[in-house]
Amino acid sequence: MTTDKPMAGGYAHMDMDIQMHRGGYSGLGADVCVVVIGRNEGQRLIDCLNSLKNHRERTIYVDSASSDGSVEAAAKLCAEVLPLDMAIPFTAARARNAGFDAVMQRWPDTAFVQFLDGDCELDSRWIATATTFLVMRKDVALVFGDRRERHPDRTIFNAMCDREWEGLPGEVPACGGDILIRASALKDLGGYSNELIAGEEPELCVRLRERGWKIWRLPCEMTRHDADISRLSQWWRRSVRCGHAYAQVSHLHRKSPSRIWARNFQRAVFWGGLVPLAAIVGTVLDPVGLALLLAYPLQILRLAFRTASKPGDRWIFATFDVLGKFAEMQGIAQFYVNRLINRQQRIIEYK
Repeated sequence: MTTDKPMAGGYAHMDMDIQMHRGGYSGLGADVCVVVIGRNEGQRLIDCLNSLKNHRERTIYVDSASSDGSVEAAAKLCAEVLPLDMAIPFTAARARNAGFDAVMQRWPDTAFVQFLDGDCELDSRWIATATTFLVMRKDVALVFGDRRERHPDRTIFNAMCDREWEGLPGEVPACGGDILIRASALKDLGGYSNELIAGEEPELCVRLRERGWKIWRLPCEMTRHDADISRLSQWWRRSVRCGHAYAQVSHLHRKSPSRIWARNFQRAVFWGGLVPLAAIVGTVLDPVGLALLLAYPLQILRLAFRTASKPGDRWIFATFDVLGKFAEMQGIAQFYVNRLINRQQRIIEYK
């Protein structure tokens, strides 16, 4: 993650070669389809599907056992609603794969697929720009742009999510959930890894890059996201899910030279596991061992001075950054305990 701000406005500042859609490829042709996934997103899903009005006839919504009327609402706003079988554990990867398979079966001419989370609204200019770029760059498998929070000022947790989405344009190692991808590239890989409860997008990028593909971030707005995190418990569960993803994905690719999420995993284990363990053991031997806990305020101090935010925000961001390592360690522990007892981890929801 970087603290550099994305280019303001995006489209007005892009290079001319990226903006070729003004007079050429429209991005609205029959070779572009959309897959939306969601579970109990309510009004957020309706807003999401309404943002796809130009693509409604080739949009499939995949629902993971929603109980809030999402299926009924979506049926009026897209070409097909695909409810997943409740007997099989839900994951975002499974939903995306089901949507992709349905798209290719219904519209075999599909060249590009836009994946979209049900709590996001798509910028009306995005697909035209993204498809134009992929038509020009045959070496790029997928593209994504800026994701911004709809309500970053409502809670500190939303603000942290908004900061999390920041990044510089250009070639990057991984992406998030909202992407436009070549159908052929995804098909050749066999889709997303169904076994992952989170982190399936960066894992997909590892396999794409191993096959010589590039991942690209464009300097323009792609989606507006509604994290809707108002409670500490929600933020904690989301951080636990991150930790589980760090452990599961890094374990899956432990022999890969990419070493995906190795540093994230190591930081979580160090700050969320080793330091408190050393402090406890040290205190048993000598009360001076408690001094090890001073490492936390020092780390907060270090992170605060490295964070490019408002003076007040940087201390809050730094504090939650350190606190989040304990939640991530919990997720890491869950992954290894489940492996030890051969138990499948269910999805970790925070909404």
